[in-house]
Amino acid sequence: MDINLARTFLEIVETRSFQRAAERLHVTQTSVSARVRTLEQLLGRKLFVRNKAGATLTTAGEQFLPHATTLVQVWARARHQVAVPTGSRAVIAMGCEISLWDPLLLRWLLWMRAADPDLALRTEVGEPPDLLDKVASGVLDIAVAYAPQQRPGLRVELLIEEKLVMVTTAKRPRVPRPADYVYVDWGPEFAAQHGLAFPELSSAAVMAGLGPLGREYLLAAGGTGYFRLDVVRGHLDSGQLKRVPGTPEFLYPAYAVYAVGADPRIVEPALEGLRRVARAEPRSIQSPVSPRN
Repeated sequence: MDINLARTFLEIVETRSFQRAAERLHVTQTSVSARVRTLEQLLGRKLFVRNKAGATLTTAGEQFLPHATTLVQVWARARHQVAVPTGSRAVIAMGCEISLWDPLLLRWLLWMRAADPDLALRTEVGEPPDLLDKVASGVLDIAVAYAPQQRPGLRVELLIEEKLVMVTTAKRPRVPRPADYVYVDWGPEFAAQHGLAFPELSSAAVMAGLGPLGREYLLAAGGTGYFRLDVVRGHLDSGQLKRVPGTPEFLYPAYAVYAVGADPRIVEPALEGLRRVARAEPRSIQSPVSPRN
């Protein structure tokens, strides 16, 4: 069977629309409809019911769903393994949410290269929905994300319960004026909690959609903002930044997401590396204990 048939089927299931599936696949809606007809002819069953609300699965479609997911995952895994560099036993593909890669992804790369050098590493950063899509389709082995949505066929493991804390460059730490505040977009849950705690800071002078950008701006220009404790710990130790006393902390946990049927020989070393670096001090990353010990 053409693997594109299974991919098209899964896109329709995800978007609940032939039109949106066509947009995501960069093909015409006519092509999507033709692929579904071909797939239904191969299976001898109708897979979707189409109406004004979109496309919903038939009973046969529900039964085919896990098989389609497996087909796409196996194909993606085969492509990865064929592309294994000379001298490596396998490839691990890791994705990380943009707001979480620093410093977690770098520490993981360092740990893995020292602990298991015969594994080739592939990394990328992106938005949670895209990362989870790639894990579900087998393009990525693991994704690290904040508050990932539960999906059938995927496992979610808590890595670290990170905190967002208010820090400042001011000599006298206190809740700032909006003109001195750097608002970092840590997602909708943070925005809701932050809005309740600091409604007066909703009109901050500077807003950053990326944590590292906001942090570097703060260090260069001065000001106050919320940042991940693990990332600013060194700046707190050196005195470049100070905690603002009496301000609330907000949880910002990181989760590892991987497929239920993932090959443990590939995924487990990578997960062990993530577990180690998530709880380790930065100075210990260079000399890890092998995950097989």
